[in-house]
Amino acid sequence: MISGYTFRPRAWAALLAAAGCAAGIALGNWQAGRAAEKRASAAGEQRMALRGEFLERYTVLLDNKLNRGRPGYHVVQPLRLADGRQVLVNRGWVAAPAHRELLPQLRTPPGKHEIEGRVLEHFPRAYVPSGARPEGHVWQNVELATFAAWSGLKLERYVLEQHSPFPDGLARNWPPADSGAQMHEAYALQWYTLAALSVVLFVVLSWRRAAPPV
Repeated sequence: MISGYTFRPRAWAALLAAAGCAAGIALGNWQAGRAAEKRASAAGEQRMALRGEFLERYTVLLDNKLNRGRPGYHVVQPLRLADGRQVLVNRGWVAAPAHRELLPQLRTPPGKHEIEGRVLEHFPRAYVPSGARPEGHVWQNVELATFAAWSGLKLERYVLEQHSPFPDGLARNWPPADSGAQMHEAYALQWYTLAALSVVLFVVLSWRRAAPPV
């Protein structure tokens, strides 16, 4: 006992502290796990070089993509290889025109080209309402199954993020594979701090002035 004070915790305060501590630890662990996933993804990064011809008629623009603060699109096209296989390629970023109803002018050099880049399981996903279906050539998400159904093409079960230069005017300054890991680690630290603060506040506020002796 501290002189003049006694430790008398309240039940409701103990419950709040326990809930806050548990939530902080759980969310901190989740953020730490996301950071670990990104670092593991970077460590196991796979690159690939493919030679083929882009199928311009099946071009899709991934909407709401920023490049150095400018709005634009990612240009997605299938690449037809010499053996007939087709791979979806994220060719790079193009700026959006000033008016939303206009689409950017794209250049797709004809013929066969060698394309090198990073192999991904899927394109980055944005949230869209459940049941929403892509229309036209501007999509919010590109899923392999959806693209295959829309185009009628049989696609390989991976996508390629193009890194090699190409005479098309697109930007390809992609973030590194572990991009965002430090952000998740910072969030994890914040949640762990909240968990510790819940315990500290509970202990501090549970000390109350002792009743004077009668």
